[in-house]
Amino acid sequence: METTKEATKTTLKPLGNRVLAKRLDQEEKLKGGIILPDSAKKKQETAVVVAVGPGALNKDGKVQPMPVQVGDKILMDKYAGQEVTINDEEFVIVKADDIVAIIQ
Repeated sequence: METTKEATKTTLKPLGNRVLAKRLDQEEKLKGGIILPDSAKKKQETAVVVAVGPGALNKDGKVQPMPVQVGDKILMDKYAGQEVTINDEEFVIVKADDIVAIIQ
């Protein structure tokens, strides 16, 4: 399985047009120096792609290529996907359709 540059090893391979991503950490301190507790932090919509599925089948039975690759920084719908924990790390599995943009 492909992994990120951080050498995170996972045992999860997404199927179809799904993507395994790791949410990026949010700043814990605001500009004014106020530190946010975990309960006050909002879900981040930005993530890094850790693994991608092979792609969905189209009407002709051919596999459509995935729009993202491992290592891409993405912007996804706020409440999209299924959250999973692997080796004490949190990931989210999202469909390619729930990915809004690739951040460059």
